[in-house]
Amino acid sequence: MMDFYSLIRPVLWRLDPERAHRLALWVLAHQPIGALKDDPRLRIEVLGRQFGNPIGLAAGFDKDAKAWRQASRLGFGFVEVGSVTPRPQPGNPRPRLFRLDQDRAVINRMGFNNEGMEAMAARLRYTWPEKGILLGINLGKNKDTEDAAADYEEAAQRLGGRCDYMVINVSSPNTPGLRALQGKEPLAQLVARTHAALAQSDAPTPPPLLLKIAPDLTDQDLADIAEVALEGKLAGLIATNTTIARPSGLDARYAAQVGGLSGRPLFEPSINVLRALYRLTQGKLPLIGVGGVSSGAHAYAKIRAGASLVQLYSALVFEGPYLVHRLKRELLQCLERDGLNSIGDAIGLDHR
Repeated sequence: MMDFYSLIRPVLWRLDPERAHRLALWVLAHQPIGALKDDPRLRIEVLGRQFGNPIGLAAGFDKDAKAWRQASRLGFGFVEVGSVTPRPQPGNPRPRLFRLDQDRAVINRMGFNNEGMEAMAARLRYTWPEKGILLGINLGKNKDTEDAAADYEEAAQRLGGRCDYMVINVSSPNTPGLRALQGKEPLAQLVARTHAALAQSDAPTPPPLLLKIAPDLTDQDLADIAEVALEGKLAGLIATNTTIARPSGLDARYAAQVGGLSGRPLFEPSINVLRALYRLTQGKLPLIGVGGVSSGAHAYAKIRAGASLVQLYSALVFEGPYLVHRLKRELLQCLERDGLNSIGDAIGLDHR
């Protein structure tokens, strides 16, 4: 599979980014699934689940759960699909995806384009669960829904029995008004309603509920989110989604494009939020670090900053699927350098 990808990569690079993504996803979905084994030092228990390794595929790559099983065989310890909304929607007008080669970055304003929760539920009915593969579902709201919490309730109840964990996504910059739900009062209500809806799903035991937040938050915003999280209905936090900031030096051809920026420029802002959340929650909640991860050193830095798990997506665009194997090898080198026996020993090490 890796050799085949290297052959088609030049073709993908000549296509516009969105068409290249669809082709890569189609190719992946038609690959055979084979078993992989991870080094025992990378195993970790989080959210009441056993992860073979702490590296996950972030939401956005497989919006409709078409290739999640195959994606896991790239070496990921878990895969997150979505964002999915109750009703299908086309997303924002094209072009809406931009590849910034020299910055190793991506700008997107996709707008939660997906086939809807019923299509995902039907697909997962026949593919989940599968031994050794952990699946998360990332929930969004339809653009024209006024009562946002109702969308999260509906999708949580419908899909709660089809995943190992579920994520409330209120941090995408591409749905009008979505990020306002990160305020303390609306967030507390949203979490409570979604949590209650999960209990009404067909899951024998409701899956853990997490919240994905933005990197563009004030200190008070983060304190409010931590307070809501510690009230008990959230099992963890994901830091962070894409940023609306545009750092200096960004490719001038794309810097003015509206949307969320991901990839290498997001690493520092996202890890700063991660560190702050670890302090604010006193290490009591599992954190998933995402944003700008393209090496084992990056992943290890996120873990030392407080992450129990790490996700990536944009780096695959530039590095290819073998990245995951290289990253895990580099993670082991970091452990050996620090004299640690397991990846769990490194969580929050910078705070101790």
